[in-house]
Amino acid sequence: MAHFTPAAPPTPDYVGSRPPTYAPEPTALPAADPEELGELVSDTVLEGARYGACTLRAVSLRGDSARYRGEARRDALLVARFGAGEQALVLVAMATGARAAPGAHRAAAEACRWIGQAVGRSHERLVEDLRAGRRGDLKSGLNRLTDRTLGKLRAASGEPTASLRCLLLPADPDCRTRVFFGAGEGGLFRLRDGEWQDIEPTVPGGGTSSGAPPAGTPDGDRLTMDLGIPVPPSPYEAAEPPQTPFRFRAAIARPGDVLMMCTSGLADPLRGEAALRAFLGRRWSRAAAPGLAGFLADARTRVKGYADDRTAAAVWEA
Repeated sequence: MAHFTPAAPPTPDYVGSRPPTYAPEPTALPAADPEELGELVSDTVLEGARYGACTLRAVSLRGDSARYRGEARRDALLVARFGAGEQALVLVAMATGARAAPGAHRAAAEACRWIGQAVGRSHERLVEDLRAGRRGDLKSGLNRLTDRTLGKLRAASGEPTASLRCLLLPADPDCRTRVFFGAGEGGLFRLRDGEWQDIEPTVPGGGTSSGAPPAGTPDGDRLTMDLGIPVPPSPYEAAEPPQTPFRFRAAIARPGDVLMMCTSGLADPLRGEAALRAFLGRRWSRAAAPGLAGFLADARTRVKGYADDRTAAAVWEA
């Protein structure tokens, strides 16, 4: 007799007490310049992969407001593998262009491209540091790469024009370290035993920045590899005051965990709407990661009052 796994219930169009203001599907296209067609930004980007002990799903989609107004998606997403075999390193980078900045979508795409180039050139050293647990070296080096990337954008505009958030995922199945770094608003969450944990790095007095995360939680979960000693900046590099606080966390993954990094378009409704937390918690607590289509359907579940672009990357740990 054949055995069938019951299908997951269909994803609702929205959660919460009232439907969102805008239509659930794209309406207007952004205006196009016939001489600059290469700069058009697609409505949705979807990506996935499986390396080592983790399965990755990532999506970037235009918000309801931009879809209605015919504006370009200001979020950008880059997923790239550097190296091969167990020496490979997977980078997920996402950026959001400043709302009022001209060419915000270009700034976001450039931020992802530049940090991707920098990580790609350094991937062998980064893999060594991940395996050896050199948290101080990782934090210092990634801070410099992030500052250089965002510094290029500031040099062009005179002010910060994009936020940037990144995940490093080693392909080595014996290395369970997952590194988050970047600058700007958004969210870093972990789904464990059906409950969401907001693990965005914090600073004394509230807010978010590069402050060291706690060594562990009350249940004994060790969040970082070691306390480390920050590496001082090189005397050969110009000291520039940070324009946006650098954020860093090195987390040790457990089987069954789901780690999610996202832009503010998803972080804000996840923090502000209990129904969305409960829904995604149920959907993503399953043993296996959803397929690409299922992940897209889940990630686009709407909440009234939140109409910005959404970009998210989630990692299911085996």
